[in-house]
Amino acid sequence: MKVLLVVAYLLVSVLIVVFVPPIVAPFDYGNFSTFDAGQAVLLWLTLGLVVGYFIYQNKENRSFLLQLFGWGLLVRVLVSTGIFIFNGQEFFGGDANTYDFYGYAQLKAWQGDAYYQMMSNHFMEGQASAWGMVKMVGAVYSVIGRNTLAIQFLNSVIGAATAILVFHCAQHVYKNVRVAKIAAICVAFFPSLVLWSAQGLKDAPIVFFLVLAILASLRLSEKFSLTYAAILVVALFSILSLRFYVFYMIAVAIGGGFVVGLQKITPTNFARQFIVLILVGVSLTYLGVTRYANSQFTRFGSLEAIQRSRLDLSRAGSGFGQDVDVSTTGGAISTIPIGLIYLLFAPFPWQLVSLRQSITLPEMIIWWLSFPLLVLGIWYSIKYRLRQIAPILIFTTMLSLAYSVFQGNVGTAYRQRAQLLVFYFVFVAVGAVLLKEKKEDRDRMREAGL
Repeated sequence: MKVLLVVAYLLVSVLIVVFVPPIVAPFDYGNFSTFDAGQAVLLWLTLGLVVGYFIYQNKENRSFLLQLFGWGLLVRVLVSTGIFIFNGQEFFGGDANTYDFYGYAQLKAWQGDAYYQMMSNHFMEGQASAWGMVKMVGAVYSVIGRNTLAIQFLNSVIGAATAILVFHCAQHVYKNVRVAKIAAICVAFFPSLVLWSAQGLKDAPIVFFLVLAILASLRLSEKFSLTYAAILVVALFSILSLRFYVFYMIAVAIGGGFVVGLQKITPTNFARQFIVLILVGVSLTYLGVTRYANSQFTRFGSLEAIQRSRLDLSRAGSGFGQDVDVSTTGGAISTIPIGLIYLLFAPFPWQLVSLRQSITLPEMIIWWLSFPLLVLGIWYSIKYRLRQIAPILIFTTMLSLAYSVFQGNVGTAYRQRAQLLVFYFVFVAVGAVLLKEKKEDRDRMREAGL
């Protein structure tokens, strides 16, 4: 299997470098040359080797994790290449073109171009929650030049690496390799998670840093470490730069997890958690997070602003609930039930009226069938692992409720569900293992004649 993976990597790399440039020549990619394709492939392989090096340090599950990451990354690279070849960025996610343009503008601004500096500043004012993605794209372009395929490959590495982080989160909480493996496999290969991490969108880094922040907080809840404290600060700051309102929720979830997660209220445990919170808070304040977050919350954090955004989404082709008014507390609360149904289960079969919606049907069937396992896993986690699972449970609950109020469009809900799926799949894995272990117990009793 490992030899097959290496051969597949070499073959795909050669095919991309040789055949992609002439195929995309008619499209508006500029002069995408063999050299550009080679740079994108080199970026993907280099970053993959870096991630592989860190995975290799896990001696117990090294083989499984390396192969999981390798195949997960290869699938994403193939999907990325397909989207690039067929010029499908606008079809699947037009934001990729926006980040490409303003990432290039950011590069020119760093080089001293006053016109592009003005454009970059204008974007930052209007789309403040995406400035981290623009700067990431600009940083890549400053090294290898403007290359949208390279950004897709970068996100592919990030998406595949997220599955590894999910494995460590699940194993840390449940101490069960089966649960960790199932959750990681779901994240590595679930179609929508592959799709959103194979494009030049900010979804992949958002999900990656969310899982990284949860993992760092889980480790810090048991043992103080400057390394994990620094990782937590970087992850939280990155989330703020990509989607500011998610930052509030993950910060509350982690803070609540530290309180609930105390194994025993002793001076040592309390002092450890207190030091972590103070250290992270001071670090984020030093980075300007408080000032920036407050300005964004003032601008976008009112129910009136949420109502305007929701109304715009509901008027689109796949919108729903145009008559809903969430500008009041009562209206927002009354919207939660129907919003949750759409967030968790849409698109429904009767809404599959276009190709873009129809291709989601196989995945949705799998997800609908998995939902009972999700409920079973959550029940078990609350009953037996509440202290350990608190950060994940608080965050997924808050974000699910927030999106049920905010979202008025099936397509957007389907896309942003990815931020929740990576954690939902942990609970799904728990439910699946519970059923499997019960079946194994029954089989053993049957064999023993009991």
